[in-house]
Amino acid sequence: MTIKAVIFDMDGVLIDAKDWHYEALNRALALFGYEISRYDHLVTYDGLPTAKKLDMLTLERGLPKGLHRFLNDLKQKYTMEIIHAQCKPTFAHEYALSRLKAEGYKLAIASNSVRNTVESMMEKSMLRPYLELLLSNQDVKKGKPDPEIYTTSIEKLGLTPSECLVVEDNPHGIKAARDAGAHVMVVQTVYDVHYTAIKQEIAKATALNNEGVAA
Repeated sequence: MTIKAVIFDMDGVLIDAKDWHYEALNRALALFGYEISRYDHLVTYDGLPTAKKLDMLTLERGLPKGLHRFLNDLKQKYTMEIIHAQCKPTFAHEYALSRLKAEGYKLAIASNSVRNTVESMMEKSMLRPYLELLLSNQDVKKGKPDPEIYTTSIEKLGLTPSECLVVEDNPHGIKAARDAGAHVMVVQTVYDVHYTAIKQEIAKATALNNEGVAA
């Protein structure tokens, strides 16, 4: 059984936007005297939806729940400002997705970001034309690390988990993809995401599928 689709996380995989979300949320929190440290961001909060981060701040540090809606909206506004100023095409990613699409693979995004952020980043990075499906945290009931966004993506693509390779960088996303039953390509930075590396992972995943059939 061959791999038929590649599903990408977005932040830290196709877009080097981890710091954008961190900076935007802290800018909003600073209005009320709160801040997420760099250490806490990297160890605890990175990769989670903003709503989940705010819930954690309420539980752990007493952030008033009544501020959540305002802070979430403000954080998204600040994020969009950064996207319009800094998001731009990356040749290695354009090349990889264009080659994969030309070779017949279905390509999708499954991100814990809100829909407007996902759509804007994909448009600004010039990757939208290559993608068959975009899913955000607003398209599921539970964000990563729950596997729902990946099981939903796989179902919408009309495939089985073993036919899909997920590209992820974050422990929450890696867990979600593995719990969904998909093959996972783990990367450290956006620079690890290029055509040759993806094709190598596709070959490995296909071999594992065939070993399972043979067994």
